[in-house]
Amino acid sequence: MSSPESTTVQVVVDAPRHAGLAALDYRCDRSIEPGALVRVPLGRREVAGIVWQAAQRPHTPAELRAVVQRFEMLSPLPPQWMALVEFAAGYYQRSIGEVALAALPSELRRLSAAQLAARVRRSQRAPHALAAPASAAATLTAQQSAALAAIDDAASQPRAPLLLHGVTGSGKTEVYLRASEHALARGRQVLLLVPEINLTPQLLARVVERFPSRSVVAMHSALTPAQRLQAWLRAHAGSADIVLGTRLAVFASLPRLGLIVVDEEHDASYKQQEGARYSARDLAVYRGHLERVPVVLGSATPSLETWQHARSGRYQRLPLDERIGGAVLPRVRLFDMGSLPRAPGQPPPALAPAVLDALRERTARGEQALVFLNRRGYAPVLHCPDCGWKSECPHCSAWRVFHKFDRTLRCHHCGASESVPRACPSCGNLDIQPIGRGTEKLAEQLAAALPVARIARLDADATRSRGALERTLAAVHDGEVDILVGTQMVTKGHDFRRISLVVAVNPDSALFSSDFRAAERQFALLMQAAGRAGRDAAHAGSEMWVQTWHPQHALFAALRAHDYALFAQRLLAEREAAGLPPFAHLALLRAEARDAAAAMKFLRRAAELGAALPEASGVAVYPPVPMAVARVANVERLQMLAESASRLRLQRFLAAWLPQLHALRGEVKGLARWAVDVDPLAI
Repeated sequence: MSSPESTTVQVVVDAPRHAGLAALDYRCDRSIEPGALVRVPLGRREVAGIVWQAAQRPHTPAELRAVVQRFEMLSPLPPQWMALVEFAAGYYQRSIGEVALAALPSELRRLSAAQLAARVRRSQRAPHALAAPASAAATLTAQQSAALAAIDDAASQPRAPLLLHGVTGSGKTEVYLRASEHALARGRQVLLLVPEINLTPQLLARVVERFPSRSVVAMHSALTPAQRLQAWLRAHAGSADIVLGTRLAVFASLPRLGLIVVDEEHDASYKQQEGARYSARDLAVYRGHLERVPVVLGSATPSLETWQHARSGRYQRLPLDERIGGAVLPRVRLFDMGSLPRAPGQPPPALAPAVLDALRERTARGEQALVFLNRRGYAPVLHCPDCGWKSECPHCSAWRVFHKFDRTLRCHHCGASESVPRACPSCGNLDIQPIGRGTEKLAEQLAAALPVARIARLDADATRSRGALERTLAAVHDGEVDILVGTQMVTKGHDFRRISLVVAVNPDSALFSSDFRAAERQFALLMQAAGRAGRDAAHAGSEMWVQTWHPQHALFAALRAHDYALFAQRLLAEREAAGLPPFAHLALLRAEARDAAAAMKFLRRAAELGAALPEASGVAVYPPVPMAVARVANVERLQMLAESASRLRLQRFLAAWLPQLHALRGEVKGLARWAVDVDPLAI
């Protein structure tokens, strides 16, 4: 037994579940509260850990190693935070320590107690917002007022999550700000989640402008480790009133949490794709349930899972059906690319003459236009017309994309890059040519067709340097850009007041995809893109042109009517008939190896082990297949789908299956790694 002077605690450390190191017993000279951050010996190292609970079995002092440091200047992590981590670890089949330590800033895990004490003192001295006149709040519409009242009701008496379903430009952000104002007035903190970093500056500016006397911090991956630690410390101490961040911010420690907002809740960026593959949106809903605070999910195009919950009454739908300020949704016009005359063997033009005329007319009137093409780079592939060579990536089952600006061929999967060859590597032909187009080429073609127009490009390549995103967005808002060309980055959440025309180029690729979610994602993208036009009532004649080879497709009929409900109804009927989410629950087992045979052997043996489990009843496991991009960085990738109509049955099956998979890992030679993805976004 431990001596009266000492106590024993269970500490979680950053280790995978199969390592058996996620929760270890240590002795300490006095009591330590659960949630306290400590440093403990692990092998020959000292690592950060979190005291989770008292040790579950008695020990003698000689049996246990001692806690090295206790970070007394840092208050323990709240019980609700620990409950959220436990749920995430269990649901997504990871260890508690792996999730808990990954949710903390890297600097917090690295520093000594003395170093952290200095950082804590510095965060307490960090400049707070100065008292200043707040920006004037807009007058609410009747629907905005009703939505705000429902959120306030949910704050006083916890209820179901709220779906703020508003067309683009209907004032969802104003509702978020008013609800935040009410939460702050109650002495509570607010968590605002956005799907991507590029949406942070605009919303952050509005929040700071509305609440100049409040402490607002941002949490996202573009911050330096020191900046992220300072933001986390202020949130944890309760001195930050509003935390605005991307998906990892769902784990921010907030002792006074009173409201959670998930903006653009449908966005795939809320799903983590490495490590613990969690959905920040779903964890936000669970966190609201744990802490009994309202959760507002905002979107013009909700995910089908969220929409089905609203239809069934599990979520409360708050409609915003009209744009604010007298603005109207743009008229959607389809252009049939098959109607264009062209010579045999010649590619179609980038933009139809009617679309070019519309762009020319808008820019001549001093209005702005947005041209959306969801493919970056200059061209998807280079090829040789003589021998048929193409710019295939030697490491992946994908093409290397031609980037004209720096004359490189780049793989967007493994990152391999090399200079464009002077001649065909296969036959020496000097006339190698690009096939297709990306945003770089489209911007070049627009500049040639409309030489007086000021054209800017917004994609991952154009915003690579620090501050490039903010500079481009500022130029658009200041009217210094006539035509903005971009990928999906430009379609989400931006409030471009001068844009009166949107053009969608080549949106057909998702119409016939094998991915069952492709049509849902494409419809959301196009609806969001259309929503960038006509946000100012002065542009009553705003338009969206869609260049398509399939104008009769049902997706475009719903798009022309701006009718999300119609499209969702059709997709839900298809999903229910096929037994797909939200009417079924999925998990993917993925395996990677240098040799595909090793990955296949692991998955086939895993299927045999799973089928023998008593928990396999009601769970279907399908044969292994290659992933959509089967090879990345010389690693072959295969996957196997597990499906059940019952979420509980699937979870029980996974919990019983995983120990066998960990044991199987050592039996299969050549296997690089494997992972389970619960609720995958793509199969």
